[in-house]
Amino acid sequence: MKQQRKAWLYLLPALLFLAAFMVYPLIDVFIYSVEEGYNFASQTYFGVGLYNYSYVLHDPYFLQAVKNTFLLVIITVPLSTGLALVISLALSSIRPLRDLFQTIYFLPYVTNTLAVGLVFMILFQKTEYTDGLINLMIQWFGGSSVDFIEGPYWAKMFVLCFYTIWVVMPFKILILTSALASVNPDYYKAARVDGTSKGRIFLRITLPMISPMVFYLVVTGFIGAFKAYSDAVALFGTDLNAAGMNTIVGYVYDMLYGDSGGFPSYASAAAIILFAIVLTITCINLLVSKKHVHY
Repeated sequence: MKQQRKAWLYLLPALLFLAAFMVYPLIDVFIYSVEEGYNFASQTYFGVGLYNYSYVLHDPYFLQAVKNTFLLVIITVPLSTGLALVISLALSSIRPLRDLFQTIYFLPYVTNTLAVGLVFMILFQKTEYTDGLINLMIQWFGGSSVDFIEGPYWAKMFVLCFYTIWVVMPFKILILTSALASVNPDYYKAARVDGTSKGRIFLRITLPMISPMVFYLVVTGFIGAFKAYSDAVALFGTDLNAAGMNTIVGYVYDMLYGDSGGFPSYASAAAIILFAIVLTITCINLLVSKKHVHY
């Protein structure tokens, strides 16, 4: 009994922190989301209901943001995780200069997001003086130049996905490289003695042993991709609605502080919808991981 009291006493600061900065704001946002006609200046409203949710779910800008966000999640999470796994396997098999390559791959993660976005703009953006390095490479192979920043939707989505993968992959490489290093080498020795092929070793030994880390990266990748906003701003500027590349978090920000800002009730409703989406997908991932992860 005394040990339990001590344990709760040790946890009390963390619980108070969570209550003050996570639980209370979430409750406050939910209250805002059901207050109809909320006036930010007078702090008044004329009713309580679900009108704010109805407005948000019928807003074309929000629907576009949902489309962009889901495409970003569906494309970048599997690709970044798969590429990170391939690169981690390659790094684990290279003895000389392994630390150097790990440092090189980790550099984008510690670089400022907006700075990386500026570099991507220089690479992809067409101007009156140049078509950009990427378009020059496309032209070398006989293709026609594409305006990736202000051009068609698919071109802008390609750049956004490419940029997102570039930014998040270093962290995943670091985690997976560490996970691969923790696998007991005796398993590999026993498999080689039995004449097991490399592909079967990966599927039967490596992948099951690192599966907790893989699912961790998938879950955090889904959450991070759903919260994407700075990536789009770095590439397309602050007026993401005009560019057609807004995200759900960007929509929430615009409703609070953008040109259409001053509507905390709409922003809160959109935030609650985002919370519900992320919570649902996270729960699904956790249920799947319980069935397939080997500890």
